[in-house]
Amino acid sequence: MSDGDTSTAGGDDFVRELVRNELSNGVVDRVITRFPPEPNGYLHIGHAKAITLDFGLAAEFGGRCNLRFDDTNPDTEDTEFVDAIIDDVRWLGYEPGEPLYASDYFEQLYRWAEHLIEQGLAYVDDQDADTISAQRGGYGKPGVESPFRDRTPEENLALFRAMRNGECAEGSRVLRARIDMQHENMQLRDPVMYRIRNEPHHRTGDTWHIYPTYDWAHGQSDAIEGVTHSLCTLEFDAHRPLYDWFLQHLPLTGDAPNQTEFARLELTHTVTSKRRLAGLVHDGIVDGWDDPRMPTLRGLRRRGYPAAAIRDFCSYIGVSRTNSRHQIELLEWFVRDHLNRDALRRMAVLRPLRLVITDWPDGHVDTVDVVNNPEDPAAGTRAVPFGGDLWIEQDDFRLDPPPKYFRLTPGREVRLRAAYLVTCTDADTDADGNVTTVYCTHDPGSRGGTAPDGRKVKSTMHWVSAAHALEGSAMLYDRLFNADVPGDATGDPMDDLNIASREILTGCRFEPALGDAAPGDVVQFERLGYFAHDPRTALLFHRTVGLRDEWARISARS
Repeated sequence: MSDGDTSTAGGDDFVRELVRNELSNGVVDRVITRFPPEPNGYLHIGHAKAITLDFGLAAEFGGRCNLRFDDTNPDTEDTEFVDAIIDDVRWLGYEPGEPLYASDYFEQLYRWAEHLIEQGLAYVDDQDADTISAQRGGYGKPGVESPFRDRTPEENLALFRAMRNGECAEGSRVLRARIDMQHENMQLRDPVMYRIRNEPHHRTGDTWHIYPTYDWAHGQSDAIEGVTHSLCTLEFDAHRPLYDWFLQHLPLTGDAPNQTEFARLELTHTVTSKRRLAGLVHDGIVDGWDDPRMPTLRGLRRRGYPAAAIRDFCSYIGVSRTNSRHQIELLEWFVRDHLNRDALRRMAVLRPLRLVITDWPDGHVDTVDVVNNPEDPAAGTRAVPFGGDLWIEQDDFRLDPPPKYFRLTPGREVRLRAAYLVTCTDADTDADGNVTTVYCTHDPGSRGGTAPDGRKVKSTMHWVSAAHALEGSAMLYDRLFNADVPGDATGDPMDDLNIASREILTGCRFEPALGDAAPGDVVQFERLGYFAHDPRTALLFHRTVGLRDEWARISARS
């Protein structure tokens, strides 16, 4: 990808080609998709690809995308997650409309289950889950039919109704589809349709004692809503024959939907398993689901990732039939590209070192004009106070400089951004040899950063006036997992956890304009990177991404 190239192959991917052909051939006369998250956690970057595909495809073809919650497991679901998912979808740039729920269809699903029982296509099994699992066999290993498989429809209906009425103990019975225990596709070996759960549901309360499995609820919910294109990730490829089998054996009033699979989004240095992410939160490894190191949309949002950058990234990588893992640096390229165009520039000193201009007039305060964003002339300039007592970065001074060090050292002249040229004359150190104060003289004729005689300097440094500085904190982030593929070597991603993934800096100094940063605003700290103002804590900034384009280096190497 060349610099600035955000073109996509989205218009030519196989899903869009499929939809285009079906519309032109009269197979469908409309496009209705759905995004069906389970409300048992927060959305992550992997969901972003599904959201952009489901909602983007529907919009492209003048259709509709339903946000439907797959709320069939009362043990782990909560309205907290429902509200968060709706908010995240909106933040990503899509209007979900009135949300739908699989629980809206519990009664219809139940009636259809009775229909299958009456047709001899479903039965109640009294065996426990472990026995049922063992009897399914495996690839090359035959399945074993349940001893309850040949119950009569009348007996199955009576037992199924008893299950619904709460007359059966949890785990004592399930309802299974009666398909083929020798089928080469394991999903068709009499899959479970209903299990007993005596748990209150976040929407239906204690009304139900039985809950449908995903495979039973999924396709039928699509059919009820009139979904034309049910888009799933590749792990559901083996489930498609079961999806179709259920629909073929039900008295549908409209056309049956079709399931199509696409590759899920995987990133290097990233884990998206809900179970793994929940473990990070519950074990206190991260501060919560919105910790900026988390791949959740909440975490990325708090870190300052623009929603538009995530959408463009998902569009750029496209839709394919083959799973692959994308470099996280590519996502960061899109983030950096957006912020470079849009973010205001500000000066901040994260590791302060005092600089005193010894020939500065006592008590005098100057102001210098600094460009807000060189990529956007309409952003204008701002007046920044400048005095004889400043803060600079500790890394910008060396008493004993290494080779090719061009910043401030004794006897060297450097430029202070948009202000003056200064020359180091001396420095104080403490008992341990650490530099505490740097002393300089300035060239009064170099106001604006340009010498009157045209002489050149090799370094320009940012600064903050000590008398006007705001004090706050910054958090710097590294990869949460060290390995490209966490757990690839050992099988446990936690073995690759980076225990030094965050550095907290206190006592940072910020120019006064940063006091006007709204919660969530992202600015460029000049020479340091892009930083997002925390949504809850004033003058706490999270580094969104650095200034260096790591993706260009990786692309050149590959």
